[in-house]
Amino acid sequence: MGKSTLFNRLAGERLAVVDAVPGTTRDRLVAETEWNGVVFDVVDTGGIDPTGVTAPGKKPLSVGSAQFINEIRRQAQMAVQDADAVLFLVDVESGVTPADREVADILRRYQRQKDGQPFPPIILAVNKCDTVARFAEAAQFYELGLGEPHPISAQHGTGVGDLLDALVAVLPPAPPTDEDDESVAIAIVGKPNVGKSSLLNRLLGEERAIVSPIPGTTRDAVDTHLVYDGTPITLIDTAGIRRRGRIEPGVEKFSVLRSFRAIRRADVALLVLDATTPISAQDAHIAGFVLEAWKSVVVVVNKWDAVEKDTYTMQGYIEEIRQKLHFLDYVPILFVSAKTGQRVHKILPTALQVNEARLTRLPTSYVNRILRDAQDRHPPPTKGGKMLKIYFGSQVSVAPPTFVLQVNDPKLMHFTYLRYLENRIREAHPFPGTPIRLVLRKKNK
Repeated sequence: MGKSTLFNRLAGERLAVVDAVPGTTRDRLVAETEWNGVVFDVVDTGGIDPTGVTAPGKKPLSVGSAQFINEIRRQAQMAVQDADAVLFLVDVESGVTPADREVADILRRYQRQKDGQPFPPIILAVNKCDTVARFAEAAQFYELGLGEPHPISAQHGTGVGDLLDALVAVLPPAPPTDEDDESVAIAIVGKPNVGKSSLLNRLLGEERAIVSPIPGTTRDAVDTHLVYDGTPITLIDTAGIRRRGRIEPGVEKFSVLRSFRAIRRADVALLVLDATTPISAQDAHIAGFVLEAWKSVVVVVNKWDAVEKDTYTMQGYIEEIRQKLHFLDYVPILFVSAKTGQRVHKILPTALQVNEARLTRLPTSYVNRILRDAQDRHPPPTKGGKMLKIYFGSQVSVAPPTFVLQVNDPKLMHFTYLRYLENRIREAHPFPGTPIRLVLRKKNK
């Protein structure tokens, strides 16, 4: 039908897998796009097949997709419930089909009233209108009772501009930004069933989140506001993030999407590990996502009460964390028990200390002293007989701390020397739990 083709065109890049066989798109993709100054997210969904049976003359579902029909349908319904507007894409080549009529009914069924109007608004797009005759044939879709059909060609881009004009016209005003929110946003992240909601409840001292031993209980990223020692804090409880191949289509897929968004709007992430299970590749994957978002981190090892311990147990676990999460060697580690409350009182003070480091700015003279000392201890690398020269450095921003180094040629910088410089900066000023960014800039003669 062309949903993924349209998604890629709106996103401006090829993000979705496009295949001529129905059922290719199972999971939901999201991309931020902009039209006429309006910024919004576009979500690509699996197709809604109301019957689970392909119509006569249509290609069969791809191998393995038939078993996902119910999940794909549920996934699309979930998208409707969360959307501010829906683009319903139909195919002019097929004409108005019984499936189109039933999908239109499904969409209307999930609409609700807002300000006296059906919400979310549904915009009907008729795809594959790449000739004048097919543009005229789009009028038959008035039958669906969803208003004006918008003829487009997702493949060639014809009519997509008019479609976007209609879309942004019905989008609600952008919600207020968090610029006035001075609270420290702390996201609680981790795999399913590591005790994130239990930890939230213990931190709050009350039952503010549903706690269940069943993985995947928390579907939404839930914000809770509190004041700790005079500092306003927003705690964000998130759904467990499974390994990508194990994320179920539907509700869970959207839950993971919300978790990723929660990480992006957080200042500090509490990465919760389960002390009773080995550190897994998925723990490292989640930690990597937090690092890619340039967020500060505190590693919280939960269920420490359930571990048989001796004098060396904690140190051995720390060494394992440092080895398997080696890219977070600057991160503080806390061993707690949400069940008993053991050391939970240390979490918020540690997170606030980490956030304070995230907002630290070093004087330029101090930065250059660190760089000169680092080069004296270990001269910069050479390449092709040419030596890297670092002329000047300064910290240009915080959250995360970002340093710009003016050099003679950025191509001469080897990643190992860049890491060495980062370590020297941390040696002088630790920046606990906080990533630091080094940006190379060629000095103009």
